[in-house]
Amino acid sequence: MLFASLAQGTSMIENALPSPDIAAMISACRQLGAFIKQQGNRYIITGVNGKPRTPDDVIDAGNSGQVLRYIACVAGLQHQYIVITGDRSIRHNRPVQPLIEALTQLGMICVSMRGDDHAPLIIKGPFNGNSTTLGGEDSQPVTGLLIASAFREQTMTIKVRNAGEKPWIELTLSWLDRLRIACHHHDFTEYQITGRANVPAFHYRIPGDLSSLAYPLVAALVTKSEITINNVDMTEPQGDKAIVEVLKNMGANIRINQQHKTLTVHKTKMLQGMEIDANDFVDCVTILAVVGCFALGTTIITGVGIARMKESDRITAITCELKKMGADIEEQPDGLIIRSAPLHAAVVNSHHDHRIAMSLAVAALAIEGETTIRHIDCVQKSFPNFVDAMRSLGARIAIDAE
Repeated sequence: MLFASLAQGTSMIENALPSPDIAAMISACRQLGAFIKQQGNRYIITGVNGKPRTPDDVIDAGNSGQVLRYIACVAGLQHQYIVITGDRSIRHNRPVQPLIEALTQLGMICVSMRGDDHAPLIIKGPFNGNSTTLGGEDSQPVTGLLIASAFREQTMTIKVRNAGEKPWIELTLSWLDRLRIACHHHDFTEYQITGRANVPAFHYRIPGDLSSLAYPLVAALVTKSEITINNVDMTEPQGDKAIVEVLKNMGANIRINQQHKTLTVHKTKMLQGMEIDANDFVDCVTILAVVGCFALGTTIITGVGIARMKESDRITAITCELKKMGADIEEQPDGLIIRSAPLHAAVVNSHHDHRIAMSLAVAALAIEGETTIRHIDCVQKSFPNFVDAMRSLGARIAIDAE
């Protein structure tokens, strides 16, 4: 959506998710001057040819860290003040100090309105410098700079310390390559983007989301069921597909048919705990914690410290809620230790985090009794039809008004 809004001409995006994050990005891009028309799950976007206008109102990123950080970087392509904020999670749980430092080094004004390294942000372009350095534990500021740099007039050098979430950067680089934007990079630590990109309109059909795949996949494993999931393209550069290989290594009986783009989970007797470095697929940490509860022995998850700065502190949140269900789980600074233990039904809380909510629902499917999960509207963020999809597989899930 952002590339199409910055391109020249009229692009088409199909198979878009009806998500509040998408709505927030559409609103932001419209405020930057893009013309966007919706036709069902298809969007027609006429871009600004790399020259965004100055919004006449505050940009609201909603619950989207991507919108916050990407639009903050794109603000460097214009010359006036932009204010960008978001919901409570954005304003209190999602620190943006690496972004502030990077944009300040480039000669922009970028300050946290309350001085606490969180949104609301007050930003003024344009980019004046040609080089910046930032911490890369969170990939989103790096991606935002890569996108914005493609449309400025001069070559930009971006240096990254402690690069993490590398598959998300690979996804961004694949788009730069797709759109023929020149970018030279070295081991995720340094990038040179030529700038002056002349991006023509494009037509793109969005593939299946391999992050959402994890929930029905794990649900089948922990309930010892057999299902087939369609529209699974394992050639897509989506980092969260790594969970499939991890589950196979734990003993899952999974078959992929690339020709038909299907993934079939066959009945699996028991998974075996193991050590998992999940830095390349951090968003899977909560569902991997559920897997650990049902695996023999001990499961150790490492490399996911950045998960503390998502929609919730996911390490603490999933530990707290699974303990209510009887889990033997222990949080570490950058991960979790989970030992096999019988779970029981409980009343648990989503922490207003879509991945926590769906992970707890998957755990509840595999135990006796009725589990109540509070504040489940958050699943709209990434998997709006989660309940219907799980019901279609035989899950007994009822939604009560909260």
